[in-house]
Amino acid sequence: MKTSRTSDTSGVADKLRPAASGKPARRTANRPANRSDDRLADRPTQKSARPSADPASVATDSSDPATQRLADFLCFAVYSANLAFGRAYRPILDELGLTYTQYITIIVLWEMGSVTVSALGERLFLESNTLTPILKKLEAMGYLQRRRDASDERQVLVSLTDAGRALRENAFGRSLVDATGLNAEEFAKLQKAVIKLRDNLIKSARPE
Repeated sequence: MKTSRTSDTSGVADKLRPAASGKPARRTANRPANRSDDRLADRPTQKSARPSADPASVATDSSDPATQRLADFLCFAVYSANLAFGRAYRPILDELGLTYTQYITIIVLWEMGSVTVSALGERLFLESNTLTPILKKLEAMGYLQRRRDASDERQVLVSLTDAGRALRENAFGRSLVDATGLNAEEFAKLQKAVIKLRDNLIKSARPE
């Protein structure tokens, strides 16, 4: 009798033992969820910090970084306006055979006459490593000349040639004032605001 009971018990245990396939036993309907599941279920539903897939459905506030769109960025407005200026200037520059930086270099030299390379760079907000190739190119084109300052040979003076002055005079009246769509008052006000913005940014970026 003892042997028979042991055999019966072993058979029941084999039936209750999970299958050898490695798959977890299916939870019965009456079996409670594990403790980890209970904790998750007890938590209140939290709204995701990720913005809605539809930007139009999100209320925007240009002063709130979390809802700012690209159109709210002043830096992008200035950047894209600069690109628009470049496209609008292209017909003028193509006719003159100049790039924009070459063009404004000739304008400054026409205004200032003979000037040192360092002073020219400050006026144009260009570093010497950017300005030097521009000067070499304009000199090769015959629009300017460079020479050592007689009073200080460490300084290089730059000035327009007759061809450079003639080119500047040829560009008179070729501005984009009308293309901006601004009247005289709006134009002057915007120009002053942009200059103030530029100067403040330069000041903030300058090391203490």
